[in-house]
Amino acid sequence: MLSHEQIWGAIDRLAERHDLTPSGLARRAGLDPTSFNKSKRLSADGRLRWPSTESIAKVLEATGASMEQFLAFMRPGGGPSGPPDAAFAPPGNSIPLLGFAQAGAGGFFDDGGFPAGQGWDVVEFPTAPSQKAGVYALEVQGESMMPFYRDGDVLIVEPGAQVRRNDRVVVRTREGEVMAKVLLRQSPRSIELMSLNPEHPNRTLDLSDVDWIARIIWASQ
Repeated sequence: MLSHEQIWGAIDRLAERHDLTPSGLARRAGLDPTSFNKSKRLSADGRLRWPSTESIAKVLEATGASMEQFLAFMRPGGGPSGPPDAAFAPPGNSIPLLGFAQAGAGGFFDDGGFPAGQGWDVVEFPTAPSQKAGVYALEVQGESMMPFYRDGDVLIVEPGAQVRRNDRVVVRTREGEVMAKVLLRQSPRSIELMSLNPEHPNRTLDLSDVDWIARIIWASQ
């Protein structure tokens, strides 16, 4: 039987997984912002209050999460640092793989830049995914990243990792452009990127135009 603590805990972890507070999650789902507040989880006389099935359905729709994912958040350790989709927990050292061209399309990433949706392949990764939760792979397509990366090379990306100057990163813009660059500088308003291929110009992007940025931690070459 599901417990009161498990269900509310799953809501909290789902919110955190999307970098939201419980109030922010309720707002995104079109609910009263106080719906998931701690004070609403007990009645005035101390009795337990449960979230309605309607509110849970709206939350799942707003975040794109499945019921299976929601149930996974009820398990110990099923928090935001874990893989965002049970489909991305294959046996062994396999991690999700996507081509650069596909990465620019919608539906493959959540708001935090983690794998989401369908259409991913898998590839073996030399480190256990449990040690680098959320990592995924992007396959280089074309010659725009020469001489560092060639067509067919696989880049392992760690979303959520801190990025520093001179790190090689993958950046996705809100318009769906995906690029691998070197981070030259990051300010509160913009980022400056150096192209890996000297034939391509460097880029400066407003942070408001950046969907996500993730550090490249390994490459198969």
